Amino acid sequence: MPSGEDDLIARYFKPLATDPGARGLVDDAAVLAATGCDLVLTTDAIVEGVHYLPGDPPAAIARKALRVNLSDLAAKGAEPAGFLLTLALRQADEGFLAPFAAALGEDAATFRCPLLGGDTVSTPGPMMISVTALGRVPPGRMVARDALRPGDAIVVTGTIGDAALGLDLLQGRATAANDEDRAFLIDRYRVPQPRSALATAVRDYAGAAMDISDGLAGDLAKMCAASGVTATLDAAAVPLSEAARAIAGTDESKLARLLSGGDDYELLCGVAQNNLDQFLDAAQRSHVQVTVIGVAEDGTIPPRWLGAGGAEIPLKTLSFSHF
Repeated sequence: MPSGEDDLIARYFKPLATDPGARGLVDDAAVLAATGCDLVLTTDAIVEGVHYLPGDPPAAIARKALRVNLSDLAAKGAEPAGFLLTLALRQADEGFLAPFAAALGEDAATFRCPLLGGDTVSTPGPMMISVTALGRVPPGRMVARDALRPGDAIVVTGTIGDAALGLDLLQGRATAANDEDRAFLIDRYRVPQPRSALATAVRDYAGAAMDISDGLAGDLAKMCAASGVTATLDAAAVPLSEAARAIAGTDESKLARLLSGGDDYELLCGVAQNNLDQFLDAAQRSHVQVTVIGVAEDGTIPPRWLGAGGAEIPLKTLSFSHF
């Protein structure tokens, strides 16, 4: 006789398991063909009260759970192949599961990343959603974070700090200029925009890359430390949305919040100067905004952020940290 868990899986998630390797979710494992490529694996969990708020819409939670992983794949230059899903639920609530599964299925189709399997468990504590995503790259072509070289241009996608401000708005720590800006910033917090369209350009032209999840300043520091280099950044060049600029203005303390705030899920790339024009052209064709914000240099000191007049901006906090 089917269990409640079996019924839940069959009702909400079996329709998402469109890849033949998922075997209709009737088995304890999936099989994924990997001939002629390397498999890239990444995993991220989102926890209620930490990565999303209890009142966030179920559809937004589903999209964030998958998209934060798709962002990692894009940073590695990988094409999505599929994902595994683990749900820790307090109860099997149709009011949550129906819109959650519908949005998850839409994103799985949009980004060509089908559900391959997973697990559902009950929990007395906060809800947790964990996704393990798999991607494919040609053999030996995954883009690493520890390959930044002196002279490389430091490039970011999209705009920075929107998600941090969106969370601040939801928690009453900031005020938007108008309702349109407020909605835009909150959506940027709730629903990341993975730069999957840029994955091929990252693979072809970037020497190093990672996604920005914990804050631009902190993640750049991680990339520099892993690569054994430093960098000088022009804080004024960091791309800000009009909504973020309306809140931050020219206040360097507010700019510091945007540089260190988490949940951007943009890409941070190091691009050799002789590849830069090709990378910028490819980004334009992919309709992804990219901006050069600095250059990598010899040295092991922390990256320097320069403000107006060339004065260094002190950053007390570089990024979000769980511990």
